[in-house]
Amino acid sequence: MLTAKDFLAIDRWDGLVGAFFCRLGGVSPPPFDSLNLSFGVGDRAELVERNRRRVKQVLGLDALLSARQVHGDQVVAVDAPPTGDVEYDGYDALITNQPGVGIMVQQADCQAVVLYDPLARVVANVHVGWRGSVANILRTTLERLRTEFGADPGRVQAIISPSLGPCCAEFVNFQAELPAEFHPYQVRPGYFDFWAITRLQLRSAGLGPDQIRTVGVCTRCHSHYFSYRREGTTGRSATVIALR
Repeated sequence: MLTAKDFLAIDRWDGLVGAFFCRLGGVSPPPFDSLNLSFGVGDRAELVERNRRRVKQVLGLDALLSARQVHGDQVVAVDAPPTGDVEYDGYDALITNQPGVGIMVQQADCQAVVLYDPLARVVANVHVGWRGSVANILRTTLERLRTEFGADPGRVQAIISPSLGPCCAEFVNFQAELPAEFHPYQVRPGYFDFWAITRLQLRSAGLGPDQIRTVGVCTRCHSHYFSYRREGTTGRSATVIALR
């Protein structure tokens, strides 16, 4: 069973329940050991299901929504109670205003960025890899929160999950892959601070510096997280958030 040592609780804000899960506390065998939460990496589906049930149980969720992430900028919004767990195809951000419904981003170095407006009572979970940063999926998600749910960037709180840190975010072909506005965030030749890039994009969308928190844990450096950069074939950790 999952215990408190197997995740970092997201307890910064009233009205939410959630966690940054690491790779501990599940049932999957190597190289997916043990809390692999992805169906798309080669693990047995029944083991992934068992791992997901553990996540739902420890957070007390009625349903768990996720996506087959594609490193794009598409956002799915759920504004009615789902009939059960759903995995949507082709999205990289999820929004809901439904209590008890967990929205999950799967990770093995990419960021999950949680966005929460406590007055509008709406929460989003955004998968932000480097391609998502280039596409500025955060801006797209915040615009959906504003236009469809009445969220105000001046109220929205954000938290950046454990993910690839500036110590390990190497981009050999950055001149072709990353836009010029990212280049000042090169901390040494070929290495970039994507936590700072995410903070820049959140600030540009209207959030103040005191509305943004960065956990600051590098998944490649810490072996209790799955890391594609470190391992290649591996499982996926997850960030899960829900309205109480």
